[in-house]
Amino acid sequence: MTRRATEPRAWQRMLSGRRLDLLNPSPVDIEIDDIAHGLARVARWNGQTTGDWAFSVAQHCVMVEALAVEIDPGLSPEKRLLALLHDASEYVVGDMISPFKNAIGYNYRDLEDRLQRAIHIRFGLPPAIPPTLKKLIKKADLHAARIEATGIAGFAEAEAVKIWGKPPKVPASGPFDPTPIPPTEAKTRFLRRFISLNTAMQR
Repeated sequence: MTRRATEPRAWQRMLSGRRLDLLNPSPVDIEIDDIAHGLARVARWNGQTTGDWAFSVAQHCVMVEALAVEIDPGLSPEKRLLALLHDASEYVVGDMISPFKNAIGYNYRDLEDRLQRAIHIRFGLPPAIPPTLKKLIKKADLHAARIEATGIAGFAEAEAVKIWGKPPKVPASGPFDPTPIPPTEAKTRFLRRFISLNTAMQR
């Protein structure tokens, strides 16, 4: 069915040259370099963080994957890759804070979920994350938010404890360091983890 001229455009052109249909995303139009490039430029916390750069979703995703392994050191490369890509849809839809997502409701989450499923299929992953793994990734995601909140987002310790509980016991370095890094470095780190995990998954 041909889209009528009066209907709004529902695709976005990516730097790779792909045209991604936002309402009906196809896995064949998804490229990891587009994802990494976009996530490295999307700010967590609506940009309300300290530092010379925004704390990017790409940097957050690398932290979440590392935290997932802290929770379960036996995670397979496939499950680790799912953790790394848990917010991959945000390269298109952006990082909207949870209270605003809840206010918008189903339509936004449905669009986000459809894009996330297409991303999984593109890289040979299950379209839907198994419930047990989803729970683990959510726990790692909340741990990351807790680290970011007091590290760069201005939350006092007492306030953070009320919202996220006690902080996870991890080193304050490497992927657990919330100090914002330049977008080019965030993109490189994200791509490095993707390539490593994707290669291991193919073995």
